[in-house]
Amino acid sequence: MTLPGAGQAAGHVRRFVRDMLDGTPALDDVQICVNEAFANAVEHTASGRGGKVTVLLAVDGGRLVAEVTDDGAGGARPAVRKEPLGEDGRGLRMIDALALGWGVRADGDRTTVWMRFPAGPPVSRP
Repeated sequence: MTLPGAGQAAGHVRRFVRDMLDGTPALDDVQICVNEAFANAVEHTASGRGGKVTVLLAVDGGRLVAEVTDDGAGGARPAVRKEPLGEDGRGLRMIDALALGWGVRADGDRTTVWMRFPAGPPVSRP
């Protein structure tokens, strides 16, 4: 899913994740992490200045993979900040705590934040 890099699009991202992963045990964690990565893309990269953000969900080797790709920040890449009590940087700390693993991949000027979660069998809902 590709959306404008605007804060108003965050609701569409959350609904996309919910609709695609409904019944998946990791749904809440994926939704929180993708939302945080999307918000960071809008706030800290060219995506938030008229660009776009792409969200990808896939299953790879029994793991659920979520990727958020932005238009880049002049070569700067996301990193967890060293001040654990600082006002900024909480989003990546949440991703670090909730995902099985995560990282950053450069794609030319663009940046992809990838996150892995347990795929698990769907949970039946009453």
